[in-house]
Amino acid sequence: MAALLTACASPPLPTASPLPPPAAVVPAVIGSRPGDTGPLPASLVQAKSRWVPVRWAELPGFEEDGLFEAWNAWIKSCERPGPVFAPLCGEVRRLSIASGEDQRAWMLTRLQPYRVETLQGAPEGLLTSYFEPVLKASRQSGGANEAPLYRAPATLGSRKPWFSRQEIDTLPEAQAALKGREIAWVADPIDALLLHIQGSGRLAISEPDGSQRTVRVAFAGSNEQPYRSVNQWLLAQGVTKINPWPDATKAWALQNPQRVQQLLWSNPRYIFFREEALSELDAAFGPKGAQGVALTPGRSIAVDPGSIPYGTPVWLASRGGAANLQKLVLAQDTGSAIVGAVRADYFAGTGVEAGQMAARVNQPLRLWVLWPK
Repeated sequence: MAALLTACASPPLPTASPLPPPAAVVPAVIGSRPGDTGPLPASLVQAKSRWVPVRWAELPGFEEDGLFEAWNAWIKSCERPGPVFAPLCGEVRRLSIASGEDQRAWMLTRLQPYRVETLQGAPEGLLTSYFEPVLKASRQSGGANEAPLYRAPATLGSRKPWFSRQEIDTLPEAQAALKGREIAWVADPIDALLLHIQGSGRLAISEPDGSQRTVRVAFAGSNEQPYRSVNQWLLAQGVTKINPWPDATKAWALQNPQRVQQLLWSNPRYIFFREEALSELDAAFGPKGAQGVALTPGRSIAVDPGSIPYGTPVWLASRGGAANLQKLVLAQDTGSAIVGAVRADYFAGTGVEAGQMAARVNQPLRLWVLWPK
């Protein structure tokens, strides 16, 4: 199970303009399409959300989205479907080569959109974003490479929570438990922390024989300590510029080298990894999310499973300074910072550009689940 987290567990409220009401952004023609008539079903109540049935006309941008990439993500979900969507997976696979118009027509026939609201009836929430970093690493410590990335220790389940980040760095007992569990070393401890926050990533590794190869390091467990936002810690220190993260954090660290350890220890949570080979096919997708399937850049989101079950197709609408999004996505992941009814973390992809986008997304959100009729 992936532990993919946003860089800010308690992000500030978004400052972008509120999302427009649905009628202001949806072509009226959708309401007359076959499959968008007849009585609506009853609302559905989940553990953390209420789903209110709506017409397809409420979904902003439904006619404009290119569905091909979303269909690839849906096929990935069909590798491990839940009982509700498993009966549709044969049709989903057959439609992978269909036109967008045929895919849309099928959705109208087979699915019912529900607006996701809080249990108190609020339809708007928060969108953030995450990505898969790519870091340079070495199999051997020394020189510039002094920040280790560890496999899970054998004693991880023997105490809960396990040692905190500070204790891992300072207690002989914790260090003994991790001795020999190093996967690789990276040069910058803030890069290592970034990998812990994102939950997985890729390493461009220098091997002892001088060869180079790229592998994926995936989430393999945590110390189960509470997650604390480094951004929130910096704000509490009076730092006003915290984005883009981690660049702003590295700039602060250069100016305050004597406080870097304090910054790192402000987040007690520590992530352990497992190394995975990275084939050419694997490289086209992201890491596996909590559903157990590979994430698709721009088409996978992390959600609170108490609001939206894994594998559910979701219509997402969000407008802000980082991105204007109206598109079909799949709920395929979660994270400890992703809590609440209308809450999502958008998987931006892999590498520097994806990271730059992910650092900027903090904006209003509306969601509609697309549930079988």
